Amino acid sequence: MKLADVESQMQKTIEATQRSFNTIRTGRANPALLDRITVEYYGTETPLKQLANISVPDASTIMIQPYDKSSLSTIERSISMSDIGLTPNNDGSVVRLNIPPLTSERRKELVKVAAKYAEEGKVALRNIRRDAVDSVRKQEKSSEVSEDESRDLQDNIQKLTDKYVNKIDELLKEKETDIMTV
Repeated sequence: MKLADVESQMQKTIEATQRSFNTIRTGRANPALLDRITVEYYGTETPLKQLANISVPDASTIMIQPYDKSSLSTIERSISMSDIGLTPNNDGSVVRLNIPPLTSERRKELVKVAAKYAEEGKVALRNIRRDAVDSVRKQEKSSEVSEDESRDLQDNIQKLTDKYVNKIDELLKEKETDIMTV
């Protein structure tokens, strides 16, 4: 197993964690809130952003303008049934989502959700580390690498893991600040 492969997998984990953070409401309108929403369109689950133009006309409103007006009610239903906790308003041509200001209690809940996402990212990083170290140990047993090389590789894998765990901690701090800012 190459260090570059390990680092690539860890970078993908960071990106996935960042995407998870983007789905958390911070009291400001953000089209990324709708990234995970899929709509059943002609029998196929289709991401909302492929079916509509999503814009943010002001700080507390998200406007969804479907390319196909006949999909308006299914888009509205999918948003209602999603876990984002917003009620869509349909005016016949667009769907509007009004983002209410967050209470301090709700902000604390969202910080906990962000911490959960960060922990999931760290677990994924540790799993990548475990797999990489196992691979190095197998190479050592089959005499593909020496004991010293094996130890060096394992140290480098641990350093990479620490680096990426710190990145997740930084992302979490940023998100907490973002959530708690009124």
